[in-house]
Order: sequence, then structure tokens, then C-alpha cells
Amino acid sequence: MTRKGFCFLVAACLGLSFSIACSKTTTPELQASATRPANITPIDPATAATITGTVHFDGTPPTAKHIDMSNDPGCKGSAASEQVVVDNGALANVLVYVKDGLGDRSFAPPSHVVNIKQEGCRYEPHVAAVMTGQPVRFQDTDQTLHNIHSMSKQNSEFNQSQMPNSQPLEKTFSTPELMIPIKCNQHPWMQMYLSVLGNPFFAVTDKDGKFSLQGLPPGTYTIAAVQEKYGEKTLTVTVGAKDDKDISFTYRP
Repeated sequence: MTRKGFCFLVAACLGLSFSIACSKTTTPELQASATRPANITPIDPATAATITGTVHFDGTPPTAKHIDMSNDPGCKGSAASEQVVVDNGALANVLVYVKDGLGDRSFAPPSHVVNIKQEGCRYEPHVAAVMTGQPVRFQDTDQTLHNIHSMSKQNSEFNQSQMPNSQPLEKTFSTPELMIPIKCNQHPWMQMYLSVLGNPFFAVTDKDGKFSLQGLPPGTYTIAAVQEKYGEKTLTVTVGAKDDKDISFTYRP
């Protein structure tokens, strides 16, 4: 091979190596940009509105089912069903959330953990809600074996035992899904509902039936209330800048 031919071959090889090196450095960047989450929508606190309200129960509530726990000494004797909890006409454990009206806005999940305890052979709380990507921590505070069986349809189902005083089980849910039943196969009366929302505007009513949706941008929204036995009710609400609207839902037997 002539000296000129050899130099041409070396130059070609160097060019090929440079091309490969460049492709290796740019490909991860392209992949990262393709999987980058959607831009988070900022909300101006100077215009943020609040929707508060109460969920009522009109009529005689059903008699709570008696639960006998005496077969397991690690439990606390007996309790009553939490399917319908009414106090002076106020309905607890109702999920209230913004169902429609946020358009294509996207929101970062809260960093704080939502804790769900297995305490007294009950799930506490009975109804909870989180955002997609927000951590959920399950903890067994009883002196008995429990297991956590999430019967999800849109998210991955899981079924995991948990020993007393063991490390908490932490999970995240990636897809919005309402009222996921979570039960304990060891204690068939133990069941709660976990909702996964795509926005941070949600609440679960307290014992007085109260809820509050804070930090909303001005707009017109569909607000939904969901109760495990009686289903969903909706209202359309318009809020302006710094508005504070009060609404109510009423369930009947």
C-alpha cells in the first residue's frame, strides 16, 4: 500500500470513530428529552381561589354492620362498619375532587408521604387520596399479621403480607384511578379505598362532612363527590381571582 493510500485509510477510520462517538453522546440526550415529563403549570398565588363545602346526608342512614374481631387476639374485640358514616346529617369519608376544567395543565406530585395504618385491625383512614407519583406508606401497628391487597384495575395490583413492627411498605401509583379497594386477606372485614388523582385539587370529608379545595386558578370546574355506597354527584362551579365559593352535596338513602 502506498503512503498516500495508508493516510487516506487512517483518515477514514478516524472519521468513522468520530461519527460513532458523536452518535453515542447525542442519543442519550434525545432519549432523555423524549421521556421528559410535561411542563409543570405554575399557578399565580395572587389569583388562586378556594372552593369549600359540606357533604350532607338527608334521611335515616343505614345501620352500621357489627364487626366481630374476637377470633384474633391481636385485634381489639369489635367495631362497626365504616361504609356510611353520618354525624348530625354530615357525611364523612367522601372523596371530593376537580373532575374537569383544568384543561391541559400538569402538576408535580406532592413530596410528602400519605400514611395508611393498619391499627386495631382497621385501615386508618378508611378513605384516602393521593396524586399520581405521590408516595403512599402502609404500616402495621397491630400485634398480628396483616396483608395489603390492592385490587387496582388501572395500576399494578399487589398483594403483600406485613408482619407486626416490620418496615413500612411504600408504593406509588402512576395512573389516575378512583376508589381502589384495598383489603386484608387475613381479616376480611378490613377494607379501605384509595383514589389516585392527576391533579392536587382533592379532599376527603371529615366527620363534619367538610372539605376544602385550595389554590385553584380562576375558571369553571366540574366538582365531583364520590361515596363508596352511593356513588358520584357533580356540580359546576365558576371561580374568579381570589374567589372563595361554598358549595354542598346531598346524599339520600
